[in-house]
Amino acid sequence: MSLFVILLSALLVNNFVLVRFLGICPFMGVSKQVESAVGMGLATTFVMVVASAATWLIQTFILQPFGLPFLQNMAFILVIAAMVQLVEMFLHKTSPGLYRAMGIFLPLITTNCAILGLAIMAVQDAYTFIQTVVFALGGGLGFTLALILLAGIREDLRFSDIPEPLQGAGIAFIVAGLLSLAFSGFAGLV
Repeated sequence: MSLFVILLSALLVNNFVLVRFLGICPFMGVSKQVESAVGMGLATTFVMVVASAATWLIQTFILQPFGLPFLQNMAFILVIAAMVQLVEMFLHKTSPGLYRAMGIFLPLITTNCAILGLAIMAVQDAYTFIQTVVFALGGGLGFTLALILLAGIREDLRFSDIPEPLQGAGIAFIVAGLLSLAFSGFAGLV
């Protein structure tokens, strides 16, 4: 499988948020402003790429050779938590405004099922190291794309005449559903 196909598949065809429905909590929580959506998307992409590379190494050189596949989930979660802590410390030092804008959703990257799902899918699909990193990059960019699209639409919806019962989360879920339907159109692409 070519690297481009893996990248395109993770980015559009099998988008983690809009097709696989993984990572919905930060997707809905941080998609109110484009600026925070970009920051969260890039932070998640970084964690996805670094964590997937680390989990591939752990799976290949520790868990499989020593017959410890039952420790896979625990080991992967520990790696993801460590990566999120690094990102959190980095953002706190370099961009306090973005750090505050993300609020509780930054530490929640640790429990973002899209990252754990990505690591497990890479192992299940028997990707090589490079394929795993490309898959993670595509997954992270797809997550970022979905966040930015929803945030942009939600920013514009503030100026729309939305019926009161649908304001807030109601219209956000409707828009997310429509985005999901739109992304299903990419199904035949790869």
